[in-house]
Amino acid sequence: MKKSLASTILLIAALTGAQAETLRIGVDLTYPPYNYLDKANQPAGFDVELIKLIGKRTGSDVSFLDTRFENLILGVSGNQFNVIASTLYVTPTRAKQIDYVPYMKTGVSIAVSASRGQGFAKPEELCGKRVGSIKGAAWIPELEKLNQTVCAGNPIDSREFPTSPEVTQAVMSGGVDAQLENSAVLADAAEKLKGRLKITSTEQLYPVIVGFGVKKGNEPLATFLREALAKLDGDADYEGLFAKYGVAKSSEAEFRAAIAQ
Repeated sequence: MKKSLASTILLIAALTGAQAETLRIGVDLTYPPYNYLDKANQPAGFDVELIKLIGKRTGSDVSFLDTRFENLILGVSGNQFNVIASTLYVTPTRAKQIDYVPYMKTGVSIAVSASRGQGFAKPEELCGKRVGSIKGAAWIPELEKLNQTVCAGNPIDSREFPTSPEVTQAVMSGGVDAQLENSAVLADAAEKLKGRLKITSTEQLYPVIVGFGVKKGNEPLATFLREALAKLDGDADYEGLFAKYGVAKSSEAEFRAAIAQ
């Protein structure tokens, strides 16, 4: 009997891996298809499904706190939640504020109103134009670099909005000339707007690594997440998520390159 009980305990430990955590997730739920509220007003999307899968496989409790993107780093640093799972791009600046656990890679596209008639294939064509982005977006410094080089004398008018849907609304109303946004987010918006929003960039711009964020120095939680992701590699549900949303897993080398830029 004792031997049987011990075997059962060992089996549970092997299945769940590290000791279960309470995962309190900060996420901006205005960012489909990665993070949004579904028709039942419940959190949904790639990041939400991924963190729920981690919770399920590790026996961890998961809760979500809807938080605007610009406040996510402040929130995790102030213990309002303990994990950011919100398509958070890896940048050297952010890596000084939080610790990352990378899990995917993606990129950026340009979109305009279909009624505009003129599109932009690459960022260098945005000189002198009003360009909308979600506040705190990782590519905004890249636009600032263009203003110091190819757009000097005719700078990009970079405008920031609290949420991505507000940027799209500004594009559709003529408040800005173009929107820069994650490629999957723009594809989702274009589909919902039935052709009224048009993606005009011809390739994925500013390829980036995406990671979970934890409070600087919270190595136990970062290690827990890294080990959980490693154990999921090859899991049918895990691999299916990446296929479903059309994103790719990131490598350690790509992450190191991203924080060293």
